[in-house]
Amino acid sequence: MTFTMNAQRRGWVAPALVAVLAATALAPLPSRAEERPRIGLVLGGGGARGAAHIGVLEVLERLRVPVDCVAGTSMGALVAGAWAAGLSPAQMRTELAKANWNDMFIDNPDFNELNFRSKRLAQRFLPGSETGVTERGLVAPPGVVSGQKIKLFFNQLVHADVIERELDKLPLPVSIIATDIGNGARVVLREGSLTLAMRASMSVPGLMAPQELDGRRLVDGGLVDNVPIREVRERCNAQVVIAVNVGSPLLKPEEVSGFFSVAAQMVALLTEQNVSASLASLTARDVYIQPGLGTITAADFERHAEAAGHGRLAAELKAAQLAVLSLPPEEYAQWRKRIAVRRGVAPLVDDIEIAGVERVNPAAVSRHLQQLSGLPLDTALLNRDLLRAFGDGSYERVDYSLVQVGGRNLLRVMPVEKSWGPDYLRFGLGLETSLQLGASYQLRVGYQKTWLNALGGELLLTGDLGSNTGVAAEFYQPLEPTQRFFGYADAGYLRERIDYFLVEQRIAEYRSATSKAELGLGMNFALLGQLRVGWREQRVSNSLETGVDVFSLFPVRNTGGLIVSLDLDQSDSLYFPRRGWELQASYFDADRDDYTRLALAARAALPLGEWVLGARGSWVDSPRGRLPLNDAGRLGGFLNLSGYAKGQFLGDGVAYGHVRAERIIGRAPLGLRGDMRLGLALEAGRVAVPYARQRREGWLGSVAVYLGGETPFGPVYLGLGLGDRGASNAYLFLGTP
Repeated sequence: MTFTMNAQRRGWVAPALVAVLAATALAPLPSRAEERPRIGLVLGGGGARGAAHIGVLEVLERLRVPVDCVAGTSMGALVAGAWAAGLSPAQMRTELAKANWNDMFIDNPDFNELNFRSKRLAQRFLPGSETGVTERGLVAPPGVVSGQKIKLFFNQLVHADVIERELDKLPLPVSIIATDIGNGARVVLREGSLTLAMRASMSVPGLMAPQELDGRRLVDGGLVDNVPIREVRERCNAQVVIAVNVGSPLLKPEEVSGFFSVAAQMVALLTEQNVSASLASLTARDVYIQPGLGTITAADFERHAEAAGHGRLAAELKAAQLAVLSLPPEEYAQWRKRIAVRRGVAPLVDDIEIAGVERVNPAAVSRHLQQLSGLPLDTALLNRDLLRAFGDGSYERVDYSLVQVGGRNLLRVMPVEKSWGPDYLRFGLGLETSLQLGASYQLRVGYQKTWLNALGGELLLTGDLGSNTGVAAEFYQPLEPTQRFFGYADAGYLRERIDYFLVEQRIAEYRSATSKAELGLGMNFALLGQLRVGWREQRVSNSLETGVDVFSLFPVRNTGGLIVSLDLDQSDSLYFPRRGWELQASYFDADRDDYTRLALAARAALPLGEWVLGARGSWVDSPRGRLPLNDAGRLGGFLNLSGYAKGQFLGDGVAYGHVRAERIIGRAPLGLRGDMRLGLALEAGRVAVPYARQRREGWLGSVAVYLGGETPFGPVYLGLGLGDRGASNAYLFLGTP
């Protein structure tokens, strides 16, 4: 776009420019007949370091420097797109400050926002172990992060929740650079969805899944053009280029030692090559800005304000060059008016449509939506509901757009089903060692088939190998499209080690084999939990490995009866919740054996600054008859009377409780959820009817001190337990239970 000054404007622009030149000691002013040079702004990629662009924009705004076109890559694409969509630098600072960047790189919602089945899968298998089973063989997900939350953030940032922002319809020409991962081609996005273009340009290969757009799979544009100077020269015939380079410096040779540092260095080398080529095209008339970002890395999104400050400082150092490009206040105001984008107000939603699903029943998506037709769009509510739908586990992403069809506002929800689904392999790993019982290990593999029918039937086959060995099959069949009511059928075989103690000594080690089958009906309480009612048949046999045969009179036990279970869970994390609660209850009526088993368990957590206060309690009893040995309650083990051996106390009427305080001493890096904690637990337990005589009777006390946290391989604990009269135990645990 070219601006021509008429005779009237030239009369007062020249004195203003002369004043600026005099104040900044710059080169001579062009002749009055000369047009203002066309200016192209280039915002380079650099991850979190790209927040420095905001500070540069603040200086351009202060100096009244207009821009005729802008091009951005990666984080530069985010800032360029947001600016072209009407956000001021001050507004960008505010939005970045409100964003939870660490959480944004975790696709799933908090644990309490997942449905019951997704919660139990998370409990039994390692996070990130999902692998698709397809006709092409085993297919891994295309990235660690699908970009679900990031895309929803982009929608809200550029006000696509009010109206879809199209690149070619923005008043300020904007170009976004991406890379075709299929052939390595440089892709310049000048039209189509702004938010999809921003998402594509920020897709770091391997970390974030590629963005499919017009038949291409697009990733981070920094691989081919991290500082796209050529683009602004072509797009608006820029005569002056303001180029901002925020790329990460190369690592020193001694810093390149592990796989991740080698991979990062390779990407940095590729990026540096195209950056050097771009910078070589700059002329003496152009303005090159390279903020000194020091120790701020590409992943330090929480340091966005600091990065913006560095960007502002670097631009201020170039103020003399930039001031030459300044416009008088009136002309600058006119330019701002020409590129202004009106946000508008939240429109009424006339209709809601679920589009693009093939296997999934649309009702499985719409059951999460609380947005009503005829009411204004509630973006915060919609984002929450789309995350809940994503948490069902069937989609690569769940996006939306607001479009007009026949004069009516249509909210189009667009789930993208997993290209590596609907059948998956999952894996689990557990390693445990204690001072009293030694080491044990567990390997688990699961094969899950989803959407067997239109109502969402699922089959899960699991196998365990290690200290415990077993196989199981679980069939889950919703009875109506919203999946509130369901039927189920479970069957399994488990052979596990069970230890028995007498007077503090382990007197027997058994291999207990349990065969079980269960059939029943259930009801889901939205995201709160699940109720099941069914009939269970089981057969238990015990074989002595070593010690005294306490099962000699009852080597085999067959039983069956009514089983009722209730599981409610509103904790925000599976293993290390900061807040929330959980309640479990089960009732088994073994009619043939004339006993009933009632089990209750509850836990709660509450944050208090950098501390988390928690409590847990449990109770196992027999309202009728006496519990058999294999169904008896047990105490002992980590956070179950930690000072004693696992399962050391056995009997009927077993009660346990603890209170704990955990100090958060570290947080997971970008892209991981959880924290590291140092904890102290005060415990108490009692066996009302013990099945083996012990030195200690009545209520027992214990204290546990532990270090624990979440890892990509599940929770890790290192703990020490101290019990009454000198009893002690130590623990190390990693992986899925």
